[in-house]
Amino acid sequence: MTIDFKGRVAIVTGAGGGLGREHALALAARGAKVLVNDLGGARDGSGGSATAAEAVVAEIRAAGGEAIANGASVTDFAAVQAMVQQAVAAWGRVDILVNNAGILRDKSFAKMELADFELVVDVHLMGAVNCTKAVWALMNEQKYGRIVMTTSSSGLYGNFGQSNYGAAKMALVGLMQTLALEGAKNDIRVNCLAPTAATRMTEGLMPEAVLAALKPEAVVPAMLVLAAQDAPTRTILLAGAGTFEAAHITMTQGVWLGNDAQTPERLAERLAEVTDRTGDQVPQSGSAQGSNEVTKAMENLARK
Repeated sequence: MTIDFKGRVAIVTGAGGGLGREHALALAARGAKVLVNDLGGARDGSGGSATAAEAVVAEIRAAGGEAIANGASVTDFAAVQAMVQQAVAAWGRVDILVNNAGILRDKSFAKMELADFELVVDVHLMGAVNCTKAVWALMNEQKYGRIVMTTSSSGLYGNFGQSNYGAAKMALVGLMQTLALEGAKNDIRVNCLAPTAATRMTEGLMPEAVLAALKPEAVVPAMLVLAAQDAPTRTILLAGAGTFEAAHITMTQGVWLGNDAQTPERLAERLAEVTDRTGDQVPQSGSAQGSNEVTKAMENLARK
């Protein structure tokens, strides 16, 4: 089976360099028409220039592909709506959205200014929300859509100095969970990609030999699978240095303790049982938690 994107239209945000550039080039190489979005700002989000996006468009065109550039900030919903209209005006539809744009403002939480927390959340979370909202009605109407959110191990598992980034990245997983449910009836599949890659965002953080192994292009196969016609949905793929993993948000079987004056003490005593992962499950929706709790309660109360 060959994954191809002939006849498909893709928007990739933050595609002027690093991982986004590799995403855009790979989609174009496999037949997609690509809108290359990049504000062209610095790693911390300051400044802006359309030059980076235009350079990637030139690369795609030189290789025989079709692409257009866009310099919108993903934080500006009106500009994002215009970006989607630009793609529709050029090619009539939007099939794929790769939410990749991001910035870093790393500091320990104690030293972090709230403005830096808010800006990172605005770019990563609200930027993805803006772009997704701008294509959502279109994808519902055409009964087809593939959306890839860029999450991170910093959100899934934590990383010192990245409370803002981690919070935003984990929020994208929550966004994916619900949008995948809401989009299912119209074949809109929504997934998350957690990349480990040496880019402008990570330079200076790792030794040279490690950076060499973590080429951005090694992450791209996971994006292509998540954006393909046969893509899964509600899947979190992790990728780096040629290795691919999946992350799951699981729920343990739990223990019914009832609810009386001694319940806090009993919970403390049996916490190891409550957190025991034997037989844990990946709930298909949030209602699974309530179902598990009520079922256990009814079973135990029936025994009394």
